[in-house]
Amino acid sequence: MPTNEKERNPFKIAQMQLKAACDALGEDESVYLLLSEPERVLKVSIPVKMDDGSSKMFTGYRVQHNDAPGPCKGGVRFHPNVTEDEVKALATWMTFKCGVMNLPYGGAKGGVVVDPNELSQGELERLARGYAKAITPIIGERRDIPAPDVNTNGQIMVWMTDEYSKLRGVGQTLMATFTGKPVEFGGCHARREATGYGVALMAKEAVKYKGLEMKGQRSVVQGFGNVGSYAALYLEELGSKVIAVSDVNCCLYHPDGLDIKALMKHTEQNKTIKGFAGAEKEMDREDVFKVECDIFAPCALENAITVDNADAIKAKIICEGANGPTTPAAEKVLLDKGIFIVPDILANAGGVTVSYFEWVQNLHNFYWTFDEVQQKQESKMIDSFNQIVEIMEKGYDMRTAAYMFSIKRIATPMRLRGWF
Repeated sequence: MPTNEKERNPFKIAQMQLKAACDALGEDESVYLLLSEPERVLKVSIPVKMDDGSSKMFTGYRVQHNDAPGPCKGGVRFHPNVTEDEVKALATWMTFKCGVMNLPYGGAKGGVVVDPNELSQGELERLARGYAKAITPIIGERRDIPAPDVNTNGQIMVWMTDEYSKLRGVGQTLMATFTGKPVEFGGCHARREATGYGVALMAKEAVKYKGLEMKGQRSVVQGFGNVGSYAALYLEELGSKVIAVSDVNCCLYHPDGLDIKALMKHTEQNKTIKGFAGAEKEMDREDVFKVECDIFAPCALENAITVDNADAIKAKIICEGANGPTTPAAEKVLLDKGIFIVPDILANAGGVTVSYFEWVQNLHNFYWTFDEVQQKQESKMIDSFNQIVEIMEKGYDMRTAAYMFSIKRIATPMRLRGWF
């Protein structure tokens, strides 16, 4: 059982993080109040015709947290454990993630309560189109731009884009309303890699800040989905040995480093890391927290690091690839141990950054190369890292510094609009 159930509520955690940063800034109470709750919460019921002829209802959400800086932006996840509070938290974190990266967006998020592994391809398509239809009244290229998240992908974005375009009835494909699409359908080069690439980049900057070199650093990655796999790949390419990774089934370990490209190929074929021949040993998935390393990257779901396992982590740097992977009580344990934490709203902001690039390209119908996109992403993320470090060095942990940095950027347009 969790040590503190209230603490594990992701929306309560997001509010706590916001309050700490507002207090540190000495901001008006009205800033906290306006940012502590989303502007809009839409709950929808989605009827889907199943392959056996029956119909099933699915519950979905779209939360728009704050549109003061510009249109709302955020992914859509398909997961059996989606809750309204989780989506509200994710939308809140998106607002601050966009602020950290100086993107002209506020935060949004969506989710559907479903295990997509239990659906056929046809059922999945009908669900995706049904969700797009249900949220059509509140989204749009200048209003709210959804994207992929956990268990959604480019194909699902294509179905949603197609459904939305039909419903708008304007006789054209409205590409800029969804991002994370395949390159062949208005997508952006380097989008699939973007979040994991950003995690690796921020780990590299943290290592550099500590006066070290990436070569020979030992990395551990918890979660081997899209974010975790590319984080591991780029950590390896930047010179680190990735000595352990985990997924829902197990943890793989090799002291000399796993071959990440080979592991990605194995996972693509088998839908799990389990059974990979290139590991020295296969362990329980929870053992990933116990592997001694230099860089630990939690890249799965929120609340992965808790007071129950924080003491077991033996790392110099934690680079948060997931949204909200560390509970506040666990973070205190880690900071007391002297671990440098690169917070999620910076570390995993590569995805929304490249989504922004995709949106800009869709609006102008002008597209960049893979290398151009990664160069632009690297430049923006490193610039944000350095500016947040300047605040951190005034006596704050990096998460509080990142929130302070972001809140300043969001509060200004709120004031200019006369919201308080």
